[in-house]
Amino acid sequence: MLLPRILAPVRAPTQPSSRLVLPSSRALDALRAANGSSAPPATITLPFVRYASHQSQGRANGAKDGPGKRLGAKKSGGEYAIPGNIIFRQRGTTWFPGENCKFGRDHCIFATESGYVRYYKDPNLHPKRQYIGIALEKDHRLPYPVMAPRQRRLGMVAVARAVEGGEQGGVAPADDVQGTGDADAPHDAAAKVLTMGNRYAYREANWRIGRAAERAGVQVKQFVPGNRWVAWRKSQTRIKANRERKRMVSATKKGGKSKKDAKRGR
Repeated sequence: MLLPRILAPVRAPTQPSSRLVLPSSRALDALRAANGSSAPPATITLPFVRYASHQSQGRANGAKDGPGKRLGAKKSGGEYAIPGNIIFRQRGTTWFPGENCKFGRDHCIFATESGYVRYYKDPNLHPKRQYIGIALEKDHRLPYPVMAPRQRRLGMVAVARAVEGGEQGGVAPADDVQGTGDADAPHDAAAKVLTMGNRYAYREANWRIGRAAERAGVQVKQFVPGNRWVAWRKSQTRIKANRERKRMVSATKKGGKSKKDAKRGR
C-alpha cells in the first residue's frame, strides 16, 4: 500500500506532544507549518507510474534472423541459358536487363532467348549502369555495335540453304498476286515455282492456294438460315416446362406424396 509512504513525512509532527491536536480539515496546514514552508498550497503528484517493459511492435523487439532469400547470381558469364532461366536475383536495381533479357516483378533478371550470359556495361545507354544480356552465339560480345543489324533468332535456327536452279527471285508478277492469271491451268506439284512476294517471303500465289480445295473436290455444307422467331418460342416453351417440373419436385419434397407412395397409389 502507498499509505505508509504518504504519511512518512508527517511521522515527526504526529509524535505525542503538549500541542493541541488540530482538526483533520487543517492537516495540510499543520504539515506546512511543521516543515517551515510558507509557500502557497500546491497539487500533490505521485511519481508511481507503471511503464511497459517491452515495446509493442516494430523492429524495437530485436532483429529477426529469418531464412535467407538466396539472392545473387544464378548464372555466371559464359553459361548457357534458355528462355525463362533466372540469371540474377536482387533487391533493387543493382543490375539492369540488357540484350535478350527482362525484369521480373521482384527485380530478378531472366533470359528471353537461348544463348550465353554476358555481364557488361553500355556507355551508349547509361554511363554507370551494369547490364546482363544474352549473346546468341558463343563468340559474340555485348553490347552489339549501334549501327549493326539487330540479331534476332525468332525461335528458329539458321540453316544453310542451297538455291535451286529453277528458283527465281524478285517480286511475283501482278497476275499471280492479284489472281488474274490462268485459274484453270493444271496444278503440277513438280513444276511449282515459289516467287518473292511483297512481304519478302518465298511463297505460292494466293489464287493457287485458294483453288486447292476445289481441285480436291472438298464440299462444304451450305448454310441454311432458320426462323429466329420460331426458335425463340421453342426456347421459351422449354424454359416454362423446366420451371413447372422443378416446382412439382419441390412441392413433393415439402409435404406431398413421395415417389414411392405415388407409385403404390397411396
